[in-house]
Amino acid sequence: MTGRIRYGGDYNPEQWPSEVWDEDVRLMVQAGVNLVTVGVFSWAQLEPAERTYSFAWLHEVLDLLGDAGIGVDLATPTASPPPWLSARYPDVLPVDARGARYSHGSRQHFCVCSASYRARARRVVERLVSEVANHPAIEMWHVHNEYGCHVPYCYCDNHAQAFRAWLQRRYGSVDELNEAWGTTFWSQRYGEFAEVLPPRLTPTFVNPGQELDYKRFSNDAFLEEFFEERQILRTARPDIPVTTNFMGFFKPLDYFAWASELDVVSTDNYADPADPDAMMLSAMHYDLVRSLNKDAAWMVMEQTPLRVNWRRHNSPKVPGQMRAMSYQAVARGAAGVLFFQWRASRSGAEKFHSAMVSHSGVASPVWAEVAGLGRELDGLGTLEGSGVDARVAMVFSWANWWALEAPAKPANDLSMTDQLSWMYRPLFGRGATVDFCRPDERLDRYEVVLVPSLYLVTEEDGAKLVSYVERGGTAVVSFWSGIVDERDVVYLGPYGGPLRPLIGCDVVDVAPLPEGMTIEVEWEDGTRTGASFWADVATEGTGHVLARVASGPWAGRPAVVEARVGQGRAYYLACRLDAAGLARVYDLAPALSGEPAVHRAGPGVERVVRTSADHTYEFLINHSEEERVLDIASGGFELLAGKQLGSRVALAPMDVAIVRRDRAGPGD
Repeated sequence: MTGRIRYGGDYNPEQWPSEVWDEDVRLMVQAGVNLVTVGVFSWAQLEPAERTYSFAWLHEVLDLLGDAGIGVDLATPTASPPPWLSARYPDVLPVDARGARYSHGSRQHFCVCSASYRARARRVVERLVSEVANHPAIEMWHVHNEYGCHVPYCYCDNHAQAFRAWLQRRYGSVDELNEAWGTTFWSQRYGEFAEVLPPRLTPTFVNPGQELDYKRFSNDAFLEEFFEERQILRTARPDIPVTTNFMGFFKPLDYFAWASELDVVSTDNYADPADPDAMMLSAMHYDLVRSLNKDAAWMVMEQTPLRVNWRRHNSPKVPGQMRAMSYQAVARGAAGVLFFQWRASRSGAEKFHSAMVSHSGVASPVWAEVAGLGRELDGLGTLEGSGVDARVAMVFSWANWWALEAPAKPANDLSMTDQLSWMYRPLFGRGATVDFCRPDERLDRYEVVLVPSLYLVTEEDGAKLVSYVERGGTAVVSFWSGIVDERDVVYLGPYGGPLRPLIGCDVVDVAPLPEGMTIEVEWEDGTRTGASFWADVATEGTGHVLARVASGPWAGRPAVVEARVGQGRAYYLACRLDAAGLARVYDLAPALSGEPAVHRAGPGVERVVRTSADHTYEFLINHSEEERVLDIASGGFELLAGKQLGSRVALAPMDVAIVRRDRAGPGD
């Protein structure tokens, strides 16, 4: 994706009479739209009855868009099967854990392991390709839509059969399966694979190994279906890049595994404007998506111009916030910013989901913002060739997320995303950009590696983290790390398993704190900060204790421990430190220390730097409701206003500045 920032949205012309299409294209040109997604939910229009096809409308739409110079991200329609499919082939409908079968009448009502569904999904994609693959307006293939969004797990007999085959490939024998799942517990030992079921409704806890493997299997089942569609598209037009839209921190699918199979990584981001942490969470979302495939371009496939329609209370973005959040994506490397959707629907379940063209048309204030942003982005081709260079890594894996949040733990309210946010929030405030990394990635290029609750870690991946520190790296490791292996089997001895060299103390037990309870943590200089949620029961080891629990039943126990490992060092956090305590730890890492200008300006200012061979681009975004004045001693040229800056820049509420400097210039 080169040449310009892609801008546009999800376009559903089949919802409108053809006389509206000409107006749509005229307004798209006016708004600077250069890419629209077409066909996501069009299966019933393309194939109104089995093997009866209707493509004339799609040809007309593609011609209109192409003649106007608007590119098309053409979607396969398989996320929402037409009613005739489930009426004729009932086994395509998924089944929940209680055995209840879903019905059609919504969307994503399919079992991904149904042979009936898979065959007809392939057939409609093949017909789509045969009809329009060579149309010059098509710039990208969009496979499916939000895989697993509403029905991530099915428990039908189709899935049971596919799960058994998956387990046989993984383990080879039922004895190996029994060993991996620890089936001697509760008399669960299997005599043959045919006895194994999906983790359907049971009287109490399901076997944790079974639950973890079912999540792995379900991810692979969706990915297998994606491969089938992608193969059809690539066979027809290997020159067109392929994408499918992710949903950020979406627990059911391992997006690291998916992203390696994409040419362009896409995401849908619907941060809640009413959430005080919305901008931080949105930044974390974008850092994750950028990191999923570090060799591929990424883009925002969906966001809302104003508000959604599916929360209990749907707060809108305030004036300027849509622009600020769009630039947040561009700052963090996005090659495109699109919306759901182009024109607000008159009927259906999403008719009150806002759109680029609202029910009141161009009279809406949203239209002025949409068109203004399009004109601005059209002038930012100078960002071509620049990327985000993060100095901080955060270790994250979906298998760990699945295992960490499975039931029957010391703290069943321990949330993976809460742990990520806890460690990420201070970095957002300091203007430090983060890459998310799998535990098995090479980490040498990062100055600091953060490890939030890596509960599940293999021996090999643990050794890689230790090796990173030994070679001079700095790691910050939180409590509840290094607890189990890839089978969810506990590493015996003091907790930590292969990460024990980085812990520096002996964690002999754990003590989740009662809800609402806080404890004091005393540092070597006598300063006291707070902590909550968790306290390890730890004894001193080879590391240096920087802070101890100073109140409550675990007073005197290590709270923060520094371990020297080879040429580097690791900091172990035995409890959930408050903001002041976590800041003290981060200040010990040179890459995170110091007070950047965004700190001095006041809360709500986001800073991200993109670099190219010749320039740096410093993005400054004011998400607050007050003016912020920032000290930028090295000056620079501000791209959006088109003027040279001195040593300071004033940002109105929701305002944005992009400061370009020569790489050889001051402040680089």
